[in-house]
Amino acid sequence: MSYLLRLLLPDRPGALGAVATALGRVGIDIISLAVVERTADGAVDDLVVQLPTGGLADSALTAAHSVAGVRVESLRPYLADGAGVSDDLDLVDALTDRPGEAAAMLADLVPGVFHADWALLLDLAGPGDVRIREASVGAPDLGLDDYASPPRAIAPVPWLPLPEARVIDPAEGGLPERWSERGMELAAAPVGCPELVILIGRPGGPRFRSSEVARLAHLAGITASLSRTAL
Repeated sequence: MSYLLRLLLPDRPGALGAVATALGRVGIDIISLAVVERTADGAVDDLVVQLPTGGLADSALTAAHSVAGVRVESLRPYLADGAGVSDDLDLVDALTDRPGEAAAMLADLVPGVFHADWALLLDLAGPGDVRIREASVGAPDLGLDDYASPPRAIAPVPWLPLPEARVIDPAEGGLPERWSERGMELAAAPVGCPELVILIGRPGGPRFRSSEVARLAHLAGITASLSRTAL
């Protein structure tokens, strides 16, 4: 079983190595590592770790906390999407190869870049009329009017149009109420205009940090530019 482990590491040499050693002692392998953000408190890192057969998630928490100054921000099951896109440059390469399909590819591949579970490309076609233009594998339907083409959300989404990338609170409206209970973390960015928006979700966290929101905005901007060029 693989898990996404987000850590806040103290700003001192060897902190990450100490965590890797502590995880290794209990048979946990680090599959990948990404630096999310650097703050005054230290570095925020995402580790995808694999537990040994029969291993418990608590062992990862205990191992990480055994290193002085390390804080665990989030630990949740992680299922790789298998698309082979795991960072911003890989995604940009994929978008550049097929600019005419850039928007669809963004929705399909961007979850892997942000260790998210899903993505939706939402289109505000008119007042209260929100359409789902594209959706990744496993994306929720938001409660759809299946007679519309493309399908549209039944409830209005009050935070659309979206002028700039930001974190979205499920309580803002237009989204399933159960998302707040599940701790759904959301971020969104306009793709060329405020009416066309990419929305990504991570059930149970970790929360989207400002550096991730900025990266999502950058990738959405590249997608819009490629789409215009293709047209």
